[in-house]
Formats: sequence, C-alpha cells, structure tokens
Amino acid sequence: MGAAGDKIKKEMTERRRDLHRHPETGWTEFRTTAKVAEILRALGYTVHFGSAFIKPEHVMGRNIDVDAEKKRAVEQGADPKIVTEIGDYTGLYAELDTGKPGPVTVLRFDIDCVDANESMDENHLPVKLGFTSVNPGWMHACAHDGHTAIGLALAELLKEDQALKGKIRLLFQPAEEGVRGGYAMMAAGLVDDADYFIAMHLGLGKPTGEVYGGVDGFLCTTKLDVDFKGFGAHAGGEPQKGRNALLAAASAALNLHAIAPNAEGATRLNVGVLNAGEGRNVIAPNAHMKIETRGETDELAAYVYNRAEQIIEGAAKMYDVSFTITKQGEANRADSSPKLAALVSEAAKTVEGVTCVGTKRPMAGSDDACWLMKRVQERGGQATYIGIGADTAAGHHNGRFDFDETAMPIALDVLYGTVKQLNG
Repeated sequence: MGAAGDKIKKEMTERRRDLHRHPETGWTEFRTTAKVAEILRALGYTVHFGSAFIKPEHVMGRNIDVDAEKKRAVEQGADPKIVTEIGDYTGLYAELDTGKPGPVTVLRFDIDCVDANESMDENHLPVKLGFTSVNPGWMHACAHDGHTAIGLALAELLKEDQALKGKIRLLFQPAEEGVRGGYAMMAAGLVDDADYFIAMHLGLGKPTGEVYGGVDGFLCTTKLDVDFKGFGAHAGGEPQKGRNALLAAASAALNLHAIAPNAEGATRLNVGVLNAGEGRNVIAPNAHMKIETRGETDELAAYVYNRAEQIIEGAAKMYDVSFTITKQGEANRADSSPKLAALVSEAAKTVEGVTCVGTKRPMAGSDDACWLMKRVQERGGQATYIGIGADTAAGHHNGRFDFDETAMPIALDVLYGTVKQLNG
C-alpha cells in the first residue's frame, strides 16, 4: 500500500490505543460512536446512527443511564454535538456506493468492551505505554478496539479505490459482549440486500501470521438474569416467618451446574454472578443471578435452557419464593459459507506477514454476528467469519489481555484484498 499504507497503519495503532484507553461496555459506546462518526465524515462518508434504525423492541440487555453515559463520553473527549446527534442508541453504519453495478458487501466491526478490570502489572504493555483503561470495571479485553481501528482504516482504503463497484456497507456494532447488539442490527434490515457478509476477530488462540477464511462451530447462547424474591425476617427471633431467596438461588446454582450433558452434542452453562441478602441476621429476601446457557445447535440450546428454567422454578418452589427470568442477550448458530471462506483464504495468501492459511477452524464460543450471517445466507447470499491470528499476553476476557498490534495490518490487508475480489 506504499506511503499511504504506512500512514494508515500508524493511524490504526494510534486509534486502537485511544479506544483501548476509553473502553465502553455494551450500549454505552457514545464516545466510540462519536469518534468513529467523526473519522468517517472526514473521509466523506454519510453516517447513520443507531437511533435511526434500531427499534427498542429488538434490544436486549440495555440497562443504562443514557444522560450519565453521554456526559462521561463528552468528558472523555467526544464531540458534544455528535453525542447529541447520536440519540439514545449507539453504533452506526456507513456505506460506499460506487454508482457502478455490482454486489452489496457488508462488513461488521464490534465496538464494545468487556466488563473487566485491567491489570496494572508493570509488564502489561498498556501500562508501559500509558494507555490503560480510564474506566474502572471496563476493559478492551477482547480486541474490539483493534477491530474498530481496522474498520476505520478499511474505510479509508475503500474511499481511495476508484476501481470498486457495487456497494460496501460498514457496520460498527454495539453490544457484542453478552450477544445483545447483533440481533437489533439484523432486525433493522441492514443485511437484507447483502450478497456477501464478513465479520472478523483478532486472536482466538492463534498466533500472529495465521489466517482462517472461515470459522464454524459457534454455540447458540442465551444470557439470562434471574431474580428471586422472598420475605425478610429476623434470623434469630422469627426465622420461620422468612422465605430465603439466597438459599433458593444457591440451590439453583448448584443444580444448574448438574444439568446432564447431551449425547447429541456440546452444551454449556455458567452461573457467573450470584448476589443475595441484606445482613448477617436477616433471612435473605432477595437474590440476583446472571446465567448463560449454550448449545451447538438450536435443539441443544433449547435443551439446556429448558432444563435451566425447570431447575430455577423448582428451587423457587422449594423455598417458597417467587422468581422472574429476564433475557439479556441471545445468539444463534451460523457456519461460514465455504466458497466465501475459500476466497478469503486465497486473498490471505498474498498478504505480507501471513505464514499459515486455513479455510476453516472451529469456534467454541458465541458471537451475535451469527444473526447477520444466517440472515444473509437464508436470503441467498454468502457469509463468513474470518479468524486473524494474533499473539496475546493472556486469554480473551482476562485483565492482562493484550494483542500483537502487528496483526492489525494483516487483518486490514486480508479484508481489503477480499473486498477487491468481491467488488473489484
């Protein structure tokens, strides 16, 4: 890419570190959305903010103080005019319409962070270079800062390429963590006309230089919150009058993890949070749990989720408490289209820094890009999820996570080369 490429790659690193320093959890990404919009507009793109296309009934897991998050975003450097313009829902899309007949290619870049505290270890690169998170409890521990920076660099390369045809749409998606934002973007119709859809991820346990044109094996998942409501009483004076929500939740937690595996395939369940009670001498009147279920097919996902519901209901009955279940996120299963995955792999073979190329690799996690992938495939298009290897200091979602930034130019060149093949 020559001198212009060197400039873009330098900007990519600078933007990634700025985003890393200012992480935002799902649905609070007002600063990130504003920064992305500012850069895209400077390149000549028209941006469409989430509030223009996201419908509230399609939103999951959004429990935020909008005004407080906007205020924080502005204090951390977001343009106040753009923050006002964003409205209540984060994320955006921009489109390059070449005016020439050709396919519609859509690429998704996730922009949110993980709910985790960043390590302050002196050997942690962001500590050494001064770009650790300024937001306690929030950290870019899954490389979405890199994904966003790559998407912006790709937008610049595409804008400069006069040989492209058709339309290229760039989605900057909120709330991937907890699989909360992808469904809302799919339901908004942003990929209904797509011939091709591409998502990508850095790291995934593979070293820098490895590229996989497609990923298969995503697990269907549901994220749910459970609230038990009992009745408080004096633990010594009137214990018989209490109804113990803590014990109901504890019983549920133990039995949820005893759900039998299924011979038809992989299932997963995790109780990630259990908060309960009010005081040492008070029968606990309330308890709150955060749970996720997973299965490698729709049927297996339904199996583990339905068993979880039965166990929660049984625990509530056992301790004579009430309960509510609130769905906070959901993702389906999708596999990469073989032809598109193969095309990506061929494009990767010409990229500097790539040492190993594979067409497919398995994935043991979940990603709500699957909603978008499957929608495109059901309507006759092709979709793939690209794995870009990157050396990491620790595993994803760990407070010491950091990735090798030299993987970003590789990802950029793979994406650009793929788009040139599809729309060139």
